[in-house]
Amino acid sequence: MAPHCDTMDGPVVSACKKALKMMDVNYVLPFVPETAEKELSQSFNKTLRARKLCEDAAEVADLWFFETAVRLHREGEGAPYTGLKPAGLDWGPVVPRAEEDIEKGDPNETIGFLKSVLEEELRKKFDETRSLKNYDLEDVEAAREYTESMLHFVLSSHHIYKYIISSEKH
Repeated sequence: MAPHCDTMDGPVVSACKKALKMMDVNYVLPFVPETAEKELSQSFNKTLRARKLCEDAAEVADLWFFETAVRLHREGEGAPYTGLKPAGLDWGPVVPRAEEDIEKGDPNETIGFLKSVLEEELRKKFDETRSLKNYDLEDVEAAREYTESMLHFVLSSHHIYKYIISSEKH
């Protein structure tokens, strides 16, 4: 799945649109690393000047500014820039919930949803492992199937835990 920040309705382009509307680059600067502030500010100023020329120039300049901001954002993440994605992509059930919870100031919808998905998926993995546990010792293929399932349950649990407690941002 493509990064959420690469879309025309994602948080970076939304911040760009607000920056242009308010004529203040500070709305979008938090999305790029400090080392990219100068480049983004320069593109912002050029965009403001181009917007005064005509409607076509404004449209091209805005798109260039969006692309510049998203490219700099992705570089700051150490990720490649692969172009802007269209608005309206399906990001699944979590992103819209999380964004709505941020607006409401209450994380309970996202937390509740993630808890239910986590429990359901871990139970599936666990139940599959249990169903394969009592294999015939002479059946090496069945032993491998159990071992793969068991490791999948254990390592999935471990990776989820490590990700949750990680202090790594974004």
